Amino acid sequence: MAEKEYAYFSGCSLEGTAKEYDTSFRLVMKTLGVTLTEPEDWSCCGSTPAHTVDHVFAAALAARNLAIVEKMNIGTLTTPCPSCLMAFKKAHLGMTEDEAFKDQVNELLDEPYEGGVISKSSLQIIYEDVGLEKIAEKVTHALPDLKVAAYYGCIMNRPPDVAQFDDPENPVAMDRVISALGVEVRDYAFKTECCGAAFGVPKRAMVNELTYKVLSMAVDAGANCIAVACPLCQQNLDLRQEQVNRAMGASFNIPVLYFTQIMGLAYGYSPKELDMDKLVVSAGPLIKTRIPIAEYRAMKEAEAAAAKKTPKAREAKEAAKTEES
Repeated sequence: MAEKEYAYFSGCSLEGTAKEYDTSFRLVMKTLGVTLTEPEDWSCCGSTPAHTVDHVFAAALAARNLAIVEKMNIGTLTTPCPSCLMAFKKAHLGMTEDEAFKDQVNELLDEPYEGGVISKSSLQIIYEDVGLEKIAEKVTHALPDLKVAAYYGCIMNRPPDVAQFDDPENPVAMDRVISALGVEVRDYAFKTECCGAAFGVPKRAMVNELTYKVLSMAVDAGANCIAVACPLCQQNLDLRQEQVNRAMGASFNIPVLYFTQIMGLAYGYSPKELDMDKLVVSAGPLIKTRIPIAEYRAMKEAEAAAAKKTPKAREAKEAAKTEES
């Protein structure tokens, strides 16, 4: 691993509607031996609304938190929320590439931000810094019933010059993390299509249509659940699923889990510990079968050995019939 301690910015949604994301991420990091240190007196990063009003003010909201982390002498800040991540990255890039903009932002802050913090998504540190080998090493249970469509949403990897992570059109990090757990991942064409984001109230019809397409493609891909890394995506796909069913004449009943919940299940944590009960569409039937990994591997080896014997046995029978005739 490149680094074992990170400043951890949970953000507003992970203290409320997305509490299960925070819970599962903390448990997974504990298993992977990563220390998360929460900045004292952190505040809202500004996220979506602020930058539509005033870019300097929006950057100041994010930079205030970056300045706090800078004083902690921890080089990397991680956040599970893509909206928070973009707020931090845009503030950092704006202030490090434009001295005049940096001065304008710092005028609004009690403590200036000097540009010494790198911000990464929680998916990025798990994929790049922890690594697939370590992820696989910690698996204690197999989840044979899961067939996962990994949904990244539209801002986890875009715009590429800001996100600087994975492929902006065909990201693979979440797919590979889940595959490293031994869980089946289905190729999913709509992995970066927008779900409607924060327009669920003012543009409900639009969000219903966009969410319908995302859910439909997951079902068409043969998935029985969707993995996400964004609180807003999870809300639209899970909480609004019945709304989509009514509006679009559909009958979706597909669980939408945070990818960290899937990791937590593979690491032996109980559904209760991972706050699985907070999901609107229950994943209970899919996660009911959890097999200790040693037992599962032995079972698969026995199945493979039996499959090899079957053709040989068939050939022996056919040879015996030929000799008799």
